[in-house]
Amino acid sequence: MKARTNFSQVRPSHSTILNRAAGLVSGHKNYRRFIILGRGRSGSNLLRGSLNSHSQVIVFGEIFRFYNSIGWEFPDYDRFFQNRRLISMMQNNPAQFLDQHVFKRFSKSISAVGFKLFYYHAQDDSRKTLWPFLKNQTDLGIIHLKRNNALKVLLSEKRAFETDRWTNTTGIEEENFSTALEFEECRRVFLRNEEEKKHFDRYFEGHRKLDVIYEDFVADWTREMERIQDFLGVPHETVRPSTYKQSNQRLSEIIANYFELKERFRSTPWQGFFED
Repeated sequence: MKARTNFSQVRPSHSTILNRAAGLVSGHKNYRRFIILGRGRSGSNLLRGSLNSHSQVIVFGEIFRFYNSIGWEFPDYDRFFQNRRLISMMQNNPAQFLDQHVFKRFSKSISAVGFKLFYYHAQDDSRKTLWPFLKNQTDLGIIHLKRNNALKVLLSEKRAFETDRWTNTTGIEEENFSTALEFEECRRVFLRNEEEKKHFDRYFEGHRKLDVIYEDFVADWTREMERIQDFLGVPHETVRPSTYKQSNQRLSEIIANYFELKERFRSTPWQGFFED
């Protein structure tokens, strides 16, 4: 298969990230703290990879994705900072964990530090104190990443679970994928998508918040990245993603019962999701 046209890669090496993140005595904490809030399959890897190519920004991964490991999503961090003491702190005192190991001292060249947090992370276990803690941190910036087309979110999730490929880092076109969808499943997902976005907008209403719409992000890359860099208070730099779109298939090729579903959703608030 043919690789897609590549962006000029300017993202730093993982060892560079580790050096930037070293807890230096002469470092500082006077940087912008932020989270990328949202749900999976909405462009968070695209945004995170792009921001990590900025010389003054560090974005960790889904720190709280798993209970028994820390989702640093930097190979060196995953190798050196997964010990039992750190995992226990993450599980039992997430506020302390964030203060000491995520929003810690960094090189003075760093101006913004963040991590990815999805709606469903740390909700039903000992880490659920994370959410009220973050709500009370009103100096914490919120980049609320939203994907309007919930049908494409659902299809992207199904593709990822089926293929066990969650990101495309090579640019090689992936195999075609097809599935049938049930009307009620789609309807539940569409309703949940709207409810979640509204709920978390209200939850963090006291914070500095920037809404980033996935569809706008991919349509006008330069403008949206400048807007995000302004929000983080960092100088504009040319940044590049480290991941690629996973599929260019048309909806009518992916959804086995596409025309039946499109007809059933006609005259509903979601009929536009089925525009191919």
